[in-house]
Amino acid sequence: MSSSRKPAKATAKSVTVKDATFGLLRAFGVKKVFGNPGSTELPFLSDWPDDIDYVLGLQESSVVGMADGYAQATRNAAFVNLHSAAGVGHAMGNIFNAYRNQTPVVIIAGQQSRSIMPLQPFLFSERAAEFPQPYVKYGIEPARAEDVPAAIARAYYVAMQPPCGPTFVSVPIDDWTHATAPVEARSVSRELGPEPGAIKALAAALADSKRPAFVVGPGVDRAEAVDLMVDVAEKAKAAVWASPFSARCSFPERHPQFAGFLHASPGQLSDALRDHDLVVVVGAPVFTFHVEGHASIFDGATTIFQITDDPTAAAITPTGTSIIGTMKPALSALLGQLAETRRATPAGRVLPSAPSAGDPIPVEFLLHKLAAAMPDNAVLVEEAPSHRPLMQKFMPMRGQDSFYTMASGGLGYSLPASVGMALGRPGARTVCLIGDGSAMYSIQALWTAAQRKLPLTVVVINNQGYGAMRSFSQVMQVRNVPGIELPGLDFAKLAQGHGCDAVRVTKSSELAAALKRGLAHDGTSLIEVIVDSAVPLLYTKKD
Repeated sequence: MSSSRKPAKATAKSVTVKDATFGLLRAFGVKKVFGNPGSTELPFLSDWPDDIDYVLGLQESSVVGMADGYAQATRNAAFVNLHSAAGVGHAMGNIFNAYRNQTPVVIIAGQQSRSIMPLQPFLFSERAAEFPQPYVKYGIEPARAEDVPAAIARAYYVAMQPPCGPTFVSVPIDDWTHATAPVEARSVSRELGPEPGAIKALAAALADSKRPAFVVGPGVDRAEAVDLMVDVAEKAKAAVWASPFSARCSFPERHPQFAGFLHASPGQLSDALRDHDLVVVVGAPVFTFHVEGHASIFDGATTIFQITDDPTAAAITPTGTSIIGTMKPALSALLGQLAETRRATPAGRVLPSAPSAGDPIPVEFLLHKLAAAMPDNAVLVEEAPSHRPLMQKFMPMRGQDSFYTMASGGLGYSLPASVGMALGRPGARTVCLIGDGSAMYSIQALWTAAQRKLPLTVVVINNQGYGAMRSFSQVMQVRNVPGIELPGLDFAKLAQGHGCDAVRVTKSSELAAALKRGLAHDGTSLIEVIVDSAVPLLYTKKD
């Protein structure tokens, strides 16, 4: 490799790598690029075009979280520009989240000049394409500068192909000015029809079942198939459960057939489904567990079917029949095959009565008041894992495009994701419900929201500690665990320092007015609520 390598000049039939890339982005309908700039990206960032918005985040993990939320809101791959090596390393937590969320994100990372790569220079990323593996679907550092646009095009198509996910292209700093041939955007279909015989067998099993149940996961909402799922469940007269750790709302939670949420413990999940002779899992794994235990659901008394667009999820299913297909064609085919049934429609869960006020503020009281105060079209992005059981009781979600969280369990996702969600849905109020421990992973995302006056309200549940760790300590009967308590944090002041409107609430009598003001604020607001430090047990001790 010559150290005097010079960019090839563009001819009448060629363009620069940079111009070809921006042409592709426009053809893919990309309106924004999310980034935190570094020196190896400067040739790409110079003379930035007016028709593509560069969204600046103050830390790379937050940048990827914003892109994830934006991609989920718009249902198009979000483009991210990261710095080489260290910047990608900073971003890895939310790259992992995007992988588990199955969110289409195309990451373009900087790299040092090709001519000095053999010398392992400063800011060099060695084996760059391998760095984010295995949490990207496709990763490459093209062999030639002129191959960069084609690699970016492939990264987009792969990211958008179900199951969606992040992809990665490393681009040396001196590639952007090289000449290349323009790359035309192509149309690539993304729906996959199910095998007809398998759908027929599932319809027959539903016809023969006495007590069927559907377990719905995030794949249904991702595919905009919630209404179709409701039609199938109503015609089948089946109970509907939400899959463990479902990151989206794939069935209206006030629907009379909605039975509730499945636990991520094998014993509790099996107990919940014990009375069903047929379980059909749609848009979710079979099953996502978090703790050890015996899963009697797999002992053979229950017939299990699965509909998934993820061949890996089908391959790891321990028993039953998996049908691979995307949600709309699969559910449409099943609806067409379903026979009318004389089964009685099953009764769903009974919601609890309104909780009482108190000081310190009970978490359930906060959640009930927040649910009542939110606009009908509001979007909730949540990261308060220790309070999720109470949220599921007191904040029933409406269904399609109403609820988002991370599928991975990795903290630091939801605050930046809510910023991306607000960018993608400027006509609706986005509400981020987040714990105090979670908020500190990505607090700098508030700056981007405040600078852009996004319609975002962040509600921080401050119990002065890692609530989930408190709960697990009780379940596991361990004591004197260090690092659980978080005294002294003032989120109202932190938010004000980032440019947000903010208030701290310590009494139940103050809550309604604070919520009304924050949800109506023209821009980004934060409401910090000091709550009772007690947390519910996430699992029973027998698991």
